[in-house]
Amino acid sequence: MDQRRKEGLDELERRRRARIRRKKNKRKQKKKRVLFIGAAILVLTAVLAGVLWLMSLFFNRNYIYLKEIQMPEWIEEDFIQINPYSRPGEEMDKINEIVIHYVANPGTTAKQNMNYFNNLKAQTGIKKISASSHFIIGLEGEILQGIPIYEVAYSTSKEKNTNTVSIECCHPDETGKFNDETYDSLVKLTAWLCNNLGLTEKDVIRHYDATGKDCPRYFVAHEDEWKQFLKDVKTERKQQE
Repeated sequence: MDQRRKEGLDELERRRRARIRRKKNKRKQKKKRVLFIGAAILVLTAVLAGVLWLMSLFFNRNYIYLKEIQMPEWIEEDFIQINPYSRPGEEMDKINEIVIHYVANPGTTAKQNMNYFNNLKAQTGIKKISASSHFIIGLEGEILQGIPIYEVAYSTSKEKNTNTVSIECCHPDETGKFNDETYDSLVKLTAWLCNNLGLTEKDVIRHYDATGKDCPRYFVAHEDEWKQFLKDVKTERKQQE
């Protein structure tokens, strides 16, 4: 009788210890799960923070408050009147590229070309021209601004006009080569726009690059001169910073 009782007590003790071990194991497993979940949350938080940081860099580069940019004093405001043919008044949210053009009208001045754009408002008849540019650089290096940089200009193509800034350049002859004064101002203006629009020389293109048009003619015919221009913009951009 005593032996059976002793065996029964031993069995109860084994069961009690087994319950204690199971409870301990459950607590350990629960603790491991909590630690695993905590570690996973930390990793996901770090990854998300990294993604958000990269996205902020991207969006800070492309989303600039264009209306808050103050133009330097060496740019002369000569705004075209709002009209359907050269200044539609349509605003842009961002600028992705700077497009370089030539006026294709040898010997003319920046003012003459700006007047041409402005006078398009008076067109009549069936066939009407739409054309304009944000800036025109003259033969003496003067820079006229015809359209605010936050508005669309009719300069390159329907697709490009909505997110680019255009620069027209005067030239003395049919080759389309810019004289030193025009070239120096073009480098200066392009570099300034890059720095203030969150762009670099890699975001500067020719009209030719967008549509295949022979514009600006000299830079299309002389690829090496175009590459040198981009190098000059890079140098000037760093000097202006």
